[in-house]
Amino acid sequence: MLEWLLYLDYRLFTLINSHWSNSFFDFICPLIRNKYIWLPLYVFLFSFFIINFKRKGWLIIVFIIVTVTCADQISSHVLKPAVKRIRPCNQEILAGNIRMLVNCSNSYSFPSSHASNHFAAALFLIALLAGRRKWLSVLLVLWAFAISYSQVYVGLHFPLDIIAGGLIGSLIGWAGGSFFLKYSEQIPFAVSNKKQQ
Repeated sequence: MLEWLLYLDYRLFTLINSHWSNSFFDFICPLIRNKYIWLPLYVFLFSFFIINFKRKGWLIIVFIIVTVTCADQISSHVLKPAVKRIRPCNQEILAGNIRMLVNCSNSYSFPSSHASNHFAAALFLIALLAGRRKWLSVLLVLWAFAISYSQVYVGLHFPLDIIAGGLIGSLIGWAGGSFFLKYSEQIPFAVSNKKQQ
């Protein structure tokens, strides 16, 4: 069972990294997975929370940072050292058959910290919206997925790495957002999951 799953993982990696490649993705994927490209978005979100919600805004920011930090620590410092999966760009079996669009890292591969961190942030914000603004929820999931997919495309992670990272981050993000809503004062844009009459 495990061998079959790993075979599919390798096969899907090869498809994404090599066979489904094009010049546009070659340009955009290294940018999307670069954390610095999103700094303007983070500054905008933090400014939005602070300007519109004052002290509540600061509390939201603190909870987001704590939630993402938890996701990062669990993926990077607990699971990666435990699993010790070698990145695709460092595996001999793939030597000569991989397209590297960024520098390879010597850290372990499973799970993807990029996926866990960004899905944690996305699901925290989705939980905060409590079922409203569905278009924004879809946009947040697509944002986290695009960053995660790019990690496979550039050659740094296997698909199973980002799937696991995405699931871990989603659970932590949803838990963080739900905890915030339950134990903090009600914030103006958070509403009940119950349908409005």
